Amino acid sequence: MDKNLDIDNVDLKIISLLNEDAKTPYTEIAKKVYVSSGTVHVRMRKLEDMGIVKSATLNIDFSKLGYDISAYLGIYLEKSSLYDNVIEKLKEIAEVVNAYYTTGNYSIFAKIICKDTNHLRDVLNKIQKVDGIDRTETLIVLEESINRPIQLFEQDAK
Repeated sequence: MDKNLDIDNVDLKIISLLNEDAKTPYTEIAKKVYVSSGTVHVRMRKLEDMGIVKSATLNIDFSKLGYDISAYLGIYLEKSSLYDNVIEKLKEIAEVVNAYYTTGNYSIFAKIICKDTNHLRDVLNKIQKVDGIDRTETLIVLEESINRPIQLFEQDAK
């Protein structure tokens, strides 16, 4: 039986509330879900053991740290069989913060974060030198209008 079938509405409410703000204390979550803080702790441990909850992350405004350029990069591979090698090389480039194996025009779609256009140019040069990459297309982000977690259900626990 699939472990994911052991998820109920309490688990989903806990996930949803923590997805909005991962720093929310378990005692506050417990009050909103109408369970004890111990129950929240046990449920979170179960969700971590199941691999549903992988980690808690911060939502950082990188522009306030001097990283003013976000860009998406469509990467064309010479051959799809080179995907694993290319991804390993991209992992070595710190400015590559996300990478996805995709269908459509690009083999890989990546997000990069840079300080300025000179930094972006340097990073693009590094990426384009990776063996197996045929060419790239860069899309610079002008504004991030939506950045939210998926809503798992209609929330009434607020």
